[in-house]
Amino acid sequence: QVQLAESGGGLVQPGGSLRLSCAASGTIVRIIAMHWYRQSPGKQRELVATITGSGSTNYADSVKGRFTISRDNTKNAVYLQMNSLKPEDTAVYYCRLISVATGVWGQGTQVTVSS
Repeated sequence: QVQLAESGGGLVQPGGSLRLSCAASGTIVRIIAMHWYRQSPGKQRELVATITGSGSTNYADSVKGRFTISRDNTKNAVYLQMNSLKPEDTAVYYCRLISVATGVWGQGTQVTVSS
């Protein structure tokens, strides 16, 4: 059974940076893509960034130029570097893994951007 463990969330001032990590454990067949989503209170969960098995990346318009998704295949890990953070980036951030065998969500990590 595949499990995801996220870390790196916290409280940061506007303009600051955070780096989220997501490590996958268990038996993992070929990964198709890994995603970062976020959800704010009263809002739907939204896709923030994607990195495919071939390394292609895609971002929501709201984070382009500020967030960078990357991965370490040796660790089955994905990262989200978040720069120039804004109060509207405040949300619970979730990692999601899609493989040929399964789709798994992490438990989420809180990111709060506030002065």
